[in-house]
Amino acid sequence: MNILDVLVGKPIATSDERAEQVGPLQGIPIFGLDGLSSAAYGPEAALSLLIPLGLLGVRYIVPISAAIITLLVIVYFSYRQTIAAYPSGGGSYTVARFNLGAQAGLLAAAALLADYILTAAVGISAGVGALVSAVPSLLPHTVSLCVGILIVITILNLRGVRDAGLAFALPTYLFVGTLLITIGGGILRVALSGGHPTPAAPLPPPPPMVAAVSFWLLLKVFASGCTALTGVEAVSNGVKAFREPAVKNARTTLTVIIFLLAVMLAGISYLVRIYGIAATDPGQPGYQSVLSMLVAAVFGKGIFYYLTVGSILLVLSLSANTAFADFPRLCKAIAQNNYLPHVFGYRGRRLVYTYGIAVLAVLCGGLLILFGGVTDRLIPLYAVGAFLAFTLSQAGMVMHWLKNRESGWLKIALVNGLGAFVTGVTTVVVLVAKFLDGAWITLLFIPGTIFLFVVVRRHYHHVKMLTSCRCAVDTASIAKPPIAVIAIDRWSNISRRGIEFAARLSPDVIALHVDPNAHPEPLQDDWERYVDAPFRAAGREPPKLDVLDSPYRFVIIPIVQFVLELSRKNPDRSIVVVIPELVEDRWYEYFLHNQRGRMLEWVLLARGNERIFTVSAPWYAGEHT
Repeated sequence: MNILDVLVGKPIATSDERAEQVGPLQGIPIFGLDGLSSAAYGPEAALSLLIPLGLLGVRYIVPISAAIITLLVIVYFSYRQTIAAYPSGGGSYTVARFNLGAQAGLLAAAALLADYILTAAVGISAGVGALVSAVPSLLPHTVSLCVGILIVITILNLRGVRDAGLAFALPTYLFVGTLLITIGGGILRVALSGGHPTPAAPLPPPPPMVAAVSFWLLLKVFASGCTALTGVEAVSNGVKAFREPAVKNARTTLTVIIFLLAVMLAGISYLVRIYGIAATDPGQPGYQSVLSMLVAAVFGKGIFYYLTVGSILLVLSLSANTAFADFPRLCKAIAQNNYLPHVFGYRGRRLVYTYGIAVLAVLCGGLLILFGGVTDRLIPLYAVGAFLAFTLSQAGMVMHWLKNRESGWLKIALVNGLGAFVTGVTTVVVLVAKFLDGAWITLLFIPGTIFLFVVVRRHYHHVKMLTSCRCAVDTASIAKPPIAVIAIDRWSNISRRGIEFAARLSPDVIALHVDPNAHPEPLQDDWERYVDAPFRAAGREPPKLDVLDSPYRFVIIPIVQFVLELSRKNPDRSIVVVIPELVEDRWYEYFLHNQRGRMLEWVLLARGNERIFTVSAPWYAGEHT
């Protein structure tokens, strides 16, 4: 059985693409995992910065969460319009490119790529953080757990959109269900206790107050909490993944995701304030996540606690799937415009963009290892790209409505304009508040990525101009047959097959043998018996055997030098280098034989010219066993 069939499934025909499209029930776990799971780390990211204020800092979480939810609703209405206006997908990149110009589109693309890479890394690290909070003995294995989960998610995404949706549905709905039950149970306990509930399990003592409240601190808290908005654009990037009516299904999916996220953010912030739950220092012994403490305070550390923490771990870890669903699609859209290698636009065996998935996995793995898998260290890099993309998308939609002026366009344009203004201000706030904490890395990544786009685009343009042809075939250049050159090490079935093939290509065949020991007699005897004699008997000129000396035991270099010199001496002839090759019966036998033929081909491609060609003459071991 093929190992690829086991890992990623059997290939899917292009004609079966419709079967891989999804509806809202599958679309929520595929495109909503990042947004929904941010309810687990968004409030915690804000509370972590309030640690110096002690218990006093907890009081500020409700107004800050209210501001974040308001921003979430504004962005939601804007992206509903984006889905309808650009159903082909591409999200912020497509909107900015068509309405604000190519440069704005590249800026949005670079910002989104940064956002998706960090989405995957933050989601996995937050999931492992939830596990470590429940099982502190696992803290030393944080990075290993992160990398292991990344590998699992990568394989699941390589299996295709439909399989990924089925795999992620149960954890997603379990997470949402247990969290809503926790919020509902917490609110009920608050009501029954007259607003002063007693925690069902003891909470860690709040840290002492070591700093005073400042406007700058609250800005930083707001900036960290805004990470809860990342992932909102995911549905607009993947509209084509939905079955028809695609726009309606995408909008329904977005609506459900935003509603659930708003309810969870509001409920968590309210209960954290009522129970007086302060964040603990991430990465330190005794660390507990905010949700872990909240569930324990409402229901205690029983079966439901471990079920909820387990669902949080799963959904946070799998939230990276949003990035894996959108990053390859975005790369494909960029590659279609020649700003990324075209390979990103090719779909693999399961109708997914395999190269985009692989590149994201490598980049995400590098970040997790570099930052030790600690969410708090990754958060400062996180929101800049997302909000920059939000701003460009909404500004692009304003220009879209100004150009098209459809019925009711003014009201919609005002919504998009408000969204652009608010997210633009938030981008500046996040950038300023998080600059020294690591946001400067994003500012380096985005221009660097744009530079890469420009270089790739310039290369493709150069190649297109260079290879454009409006000339007829030059019949004079094909009047003379090529000179066939074949390299052999000894007389064998492989050499015989190569000679026969070379003789079909040209009457002028030169066989090359590199002999470091200067003892070619055995091969010359075989040559006279098995090559010269049969050719002369058939009335044909036999191939010539040239023995090349190699005092330093090089094999490839003498052959290449001979071919280049032959080409120079015959400017009116083409040279075809026939490379006899053994094709092993089993894949692992490949490593038991030298691959000089492949190396010779690479060197000739690198050092040759337009009159030098290479061709393989394979001899299959499996057909002769």
